[in-house]
Amino acid sequence: MKHLPCTKVDSQFSISNRQVCAHTHIAAVSSPFPSPSFPLSFINITQHLHIPTTTTPSSSSSSSSTITMSPPPPQHLFFSILLLLVALVLQLSSYTSATQVQTLSTIEYINPKLPPRNVITPSKKNEGSSNLVNLRYHMGPVLSSAPIKIYLVWYGHWSNSQKLLIKDFLLSISTPPPPPSKHKPTSTVSQWWRTVSLYTDQTGANVSSTLLVAGEYADTAYSNGKQLTRLSIQQVIATAVKSAPFPVDHKNGIYLVLTGDDVSVQDFCRAVCGFHYFTFPSMVGYTLPYAWIGNSAKQCPEVCAYPFAVPGYMGGGGPGVLKSPNGDVGVDGMISVIGHELAELSTNPLVNAWYAGEDPTAPTEIGDLCEGTYGTGGGGGYIGQVMRDRQGKTFNMIGRSGRRFMVQWIWSPVLKACFGPNALD
Repeated sequence: MKHLPCTKVDSQFSISNRQVCAHTHIAAVSSPFPSPSFPLSFINITQHLHIPTTTTPSSSSSSSSTITMSPPPPQHLFFSILLLLVALVLQLSSYTSATQVQTLSTIEYINPKLPPRNVITPSKKNEGSSNLVNLRYHMGPVLSSAPIKIYLVWYGHWSNSQKLLIKDFLLSISTPPPPPSKHKPTSTVSQWWRTVSLYTDQTGANVSSTLLVAGEYADTAYSNGKQLTRLSIQQVIATAVKSAPFPVDHKNGIYLVLTGDDVSVQDFCRAVCGFHYFTFPSMVGYTLPYAWIGNSAKQCPEVCAYPFAVPGYMGGGGPGVLKSPNGDVGVDGMISVIGHELAELSTNPLVNAWYAGEDPTAPTEIGDLCEGTYGTGGGGGYIGQVMRDRQGKTFNMIGRSGRRFMVQWIWSPVLKACFGPNALD
């Protein structure tokens, strides 16, 4: 699920604070030659000896007295020696502790949406890499049957050029990359999807590497109005299924609801830019994986189409507004969200397959872990190193017919890192 940024809008998806913060307590540094807890000195054993005096009669007329020293009781002598040994041990212990290195007691507060930034693999191209991310497989299905079939619902107003742009991105997933060239970028959408297809189910079957647009349905009449809830989005799907333009595809179908820029959706711009789930049989008649993504052009481009628009509070700071690759800020921003949701739907269609965290109702998925990262060095509000053409348009991968797109990176189960086709060695 895509959330929105809070402290700084660092992607079109997240409000979660993506920083790893640490509260550090520094231990006091002891002197190199510490004093013992009490002064070390030799103990005068005679202080502990009992010296009795006795008077013995003399044969002489003049009385004389002699002093005789009786041996000390054994227990007193033993006690005195023991004290000496204890003092010596304490002195040695105190000196040893003085040579130890100062230690830090660190308590880390880690946002599960982002891999810790202080754990980086030797290669800088593996941004946000960490062995601490507990992304686990929960034995559910993935979309492994080829091809994955996309059923598009165009809800509201959409121009033909906007539809073509989105379909070009979807079809680019299955388009083979062009031959390597010194003059053209070789990072492609299909190479980006290879990271998604690394995920498997319990039988070892990988997520399908091919995708097909299997059907389209235009709801230009706004059948459920211009203000939708999460449940009414399922009603939109039910209308498309029951009116028969779409088949019921349980095995490898994805139902993608795309709302126009004049349609408001529950939590849109405030908490999410898109989400995925599955339909309820009580509403649709079947359990079908679906996703919704909205066009933010007229509502919140600075939130859901960042970095092609920036919030007003950023002023002149930060990287500034980047020029979108296809000249449509709303749709160019949507494409990265669509890629995010497709990746998560394919690896976690029924919310019981691949995710991190213990709560399946709020899972951290393979797209969530890399929100806002588009290139090497990305993270913490910085999108990373991307490409720019002669017209100043920004992108990080190409698709079919030479289309250029800006799509966020995905968490790799092999590298345990965010990864994309434009990663730099």
